[in-house]
Amino acid sequence: MNMNFNQLAMIQQLKSGMDRFRANHPKFPMFLKAVSQDGLKEGTIVEINVTTPEGKNYCSNVKLSADDMEFIEALKNMGAH
Repeated sequence: MNMNFNQLAMIQQLKSGMDRFRANHPKFPMFLKAVSQDGLKEGTIVEINVTTPEGKNYCSNVKLSADDMEFIEALKNMGAH
């Protein structure tokens, strides 16, 4: 896979941003790791709740299906390489 300079620069920017996010929120990556190891299986409900500084609330959830689990496993396998 050949990458040009712009693609390499973008990857470096993403890595830098990810490093800063991990430093600012050290418990969140640990939470994601724990959930991905034990909590994601067919039938699991994943809920996301967002509250703005003004107090507005957004909430949604999904119940993981077999298709979702296949996709999640593919993502995990991509990260392992």
